[in-house]
Parts: sequence; structure tokens; C-alpha cells
Amino acid sequence: MAFLQNARFVISVNHFDELPIDEGIEIAFAGRSNAGKSSAINSLSKQNRLAYVSKQPGRTQLINFFSIGEHMSLVDLPGYGYAKVPGAIKDHWVKTLPRYLQERNSLAGLVIVMDIRRPLTKLDTQMLDWFAPRQKPIHILLTKSDKLSKDKSLRALSDVKKIVQTQWADSFHTKFTVQLFSSLKKQGLEEADEIIQSWLALNKNHIPNLVS
Repeated sequence: MAFLQNARFVISVNHFDELPIDEGIEIAFAGRSNAGKSSAINSLSKQNRLAYVSKQPGRTQLINFFSIGEHMSLVDLPGYGYAKVPGAIKDHWVKTLPRYLQERNSLAGLVIVMDIRRPLTKLDTQMLDWFAPRQKPIHILLTKSDKLSKDKSLRALSDVKKIVQTQWADSFHTKFTVQLFSSLKKQGLEEADEIIQSWLALNKNHIPNLVS
């Protein structure tokens, strides 16, 4: 459990042209507001306040960059789908998020956080539609798995895997992984960490200036 423990905040941006220089390796986290994205980031980093956790969903409205090593960054994308976020902000992110997901060369993989009780919402599938064609890996965290029984959790996991495989993985030849996750119970931390570590290692080997 090391990839995020040294994470340090670097910058928050509001517009695509404010993004840092497009180099190195970035792992982005996305998720519907109130799906537990910030809690997941904090659990993985073992830092209680790395990502902002609020009782009011929709507070993450900027693209937040955190350094997790030399030329490596975690990117916390704005939470989407909260009804009380002003329309102008929603419109702004509908334009900005797809540009980041589709055009950012250093983006090596996407972690999508979904509430296991409401997975694959319309907005979740929109994120998949934007990013899957790039054929870069996608990992889905089914958060709050402690809210369901073991049988229901495993059934939800199986259902999501089948839908993802049929609708995106087979169509775009994109590597998908899906897992159960609970920040409260510290469930799934090692599995998620191993997935992301593998992305970093794979991309580090393919970028000459990052090879030690």
C-alpha cells in the first residue's frame, strides 16, 4: 500500500487550458457525487484529508492534481450528477471532462467510483463512452459494498462485469477490472492498490525519461 501514501497536493484547475504540462503518468479518479470518491482516495492514501469529503455532495468542482512520485500524478476529477450544482457548472464540465479524458496524453488509466447500490448510472456510462475508445485500462470501484449482504454484493459485482464486458470491453478492446470496495470497512484497498501500481509500472517502462 504505497502508491498514494506520499501524495501531495499540487494544483487545482478549472479550465482545460490551465492543465499542467501534458507529460509523465496520470491516474484519474472519477465518480458520481456522493458515490464515495473522496473517501476512496483518502482510504487508499491513508490520508484522512487528502481529498475533500463533505456531507454536501458536489463539492469537488475543480480538477485537482496530486503528486504521487516523480512524473506521476493522481487526478481527482469533479464529482458529477448532483442536482444542486448550478447549471452553468454542469455545462462547463460537460465540455471540459470529455476533453480531458479524450485528449490528455499522460492519462494512463481511469478509476471510476460507483455506489454499488446504484452502479452504471447514465452519467457513469457517459464517462465510459468518452474514455473506453482510447483503449487504456479502466478500473471500477463498487463502493459502499458494506451496505449490502455478501450475496447481493457478489451478484452486483457479477452483473456489472457482464454489462461492462458486453458494452465496452468487447467493443473497444479495453481492459476493464471491477471490484468490491468499502472505505468504512477498509475492504478492497490492496486489490485497488495493486491494479494502479501495475498501471504505473507498465507506463513507466514505456516512457524513456521515467526509466531509472
